[in-house]
Amino acid sequence: MSGFDLNTMLMHGWPVLSVLLIMSVFSITVIVDRWLTMRRGQVDTRAFVAKVSRIVREQSPAAAQDYCRNRSQPIAAVAAAVLAQAGGREARERALQHAMQAQIREMESYVPILGTIASSAPFVGLFGTVVGIIRAFSDIASNVGGGPEVVASGIAEALVTTAGGLLVAIPALIGYNYFVRQIQRETDAIDIALYDLIEALCEPRGT
Repeated sequence: MSGFDLNTMLMHGWPVLSVLLIMSVFSITVIVDRWLTMRRGQVDTRAFVAKVSRIVREQSPAAAQDYCRNRSQPIAAVAAAVLAQAGGREARERALQHAMQAQIREMESYVPILGTIASSAPFVGLFGTVVGIIRAFSDIASNVGGGPEVVASGIAEALVTTAGGLLVAIPALIGYNYFVRQIQRETDAIDIALYDLIEALCEPRGT
């Protein structure tokens, strides 16, 4: 090889780059889906619980439960489970934890895919680099005296897949860490706010 360009690099690395492209499409799809889902689920937890508590006081727990069931946010689903649970504080706290686990599973849907892509994409790129370097040494062996162009061309083509792997892995890793942190913050806020609701439900009437 006397020279090289981007098209030549892509042509030689297309099997690995195709895998990385598929991984990138999955990663972007998950990031957009989870971002839109979490955006739709955002709500001021304390204001929401305050309104539910007011409905309980002024109307009834059944009316508050209907209000929660008509909302799509995670806190509404958990609050509805707490309101539907008969019994005292302990029973309602168990209902809170069970409903919370269900919502965590829902919010975490597809997020592990980002972690898998972030951890595996660099290795896929490295595999392509190793194959490319093997090809480069083969070209060197068959072009004795060919000069540094042979080495430069082969190494450049080999490193394209490493760059591709990092290009796929970095956004996936950022997205994974962001969503994990957001889910933790959301669940903590729901947990704290709904304990206030349980307190309100367990207060003796007329006090």
